[in-house]
Amino acid sequence: MSLFKNLFGKESGQTTANPTHQIESSTSFKTEQELLEFYGGIGLDKQRNLYGLIGDNNWNADLKKGEVSFGENLVFPIQVLGSFSHSSQTWLWAWANKQLDCPEAFLQQALQLKKYGEDNNLNLLKNSDFEADINDLHLIGMIASGLFNSSAYYLADYGQGILVVTVKADAIEKNSKDDHIRVLTVFPELISTFEMNHQTSLNNYLIQKNYSITNEGDTLTATKNGETITAEFDGQHRLTNLKG
Repeated sequence: MSLFKNLFGKESGQTTANPTHQIESSTSFKTEQELLEFYGGIGLDKQRNLYGLIGDNNWNADLKKGEVSFGENLVFPIQVLGSFSHSSQTWLWAWANKQLDCPEAFLQQALQLKKYGEDNNLNLLKNSDFEADINDLHLIGMIASGLFNSSAYYLADYGQGILVVTVKADAIEKNSKDDHIRVLTVFPELISTFEMNHQTSLNNYLIQKNYSITNEGDTLTATKNGETITAEFDGQHRLTNLKG
């Protein structure tokens, strides 16, 4: 069960821009698939950090303050990306939602993603609304948390829809698990959910986890702190074996 304060309202919020929410990547991705293959693994990894911290706690969001809380001791600043309607099965970016009563300071990432989408002709980021499903929400969250180096993203289901936000907090990042078991559980979940080049995606994920990578044909070997992960792929770069 979820609680939501100040989601929609008639009052207009302040419009103070926050210059700290800038896209960190110097790479211009030309397709949504490239974004997924670059940020999917590390994005899902960050979610384990978040859920390991908040557990089954109920959530509460205050968009006037730009905060989401999971109990009194877990209160995190957020950036609002957009919302999904259960009834129409559509996504609407926060910058295009005229009913959303939220200060512009907490929409900076959504606005930056719009510009990035326009600059790189990415429909997912530049179109104000479109038909979507739950995986699209995770895709948007992964892309945003990757491009802005957020601690995680969160899908806040409020009954009629789902609000998608990114979260930045030291407490989440300190909850990170840096052992190779995390990779062996996260990556199979990722590729079972999304279509992608498995070899490219795993390579990107492990580099962002600070592994040293060696690719020899259809075999990838990654080492870190004396631990080794080995992955084998078929001729179409699909994972056939992953062990550590």
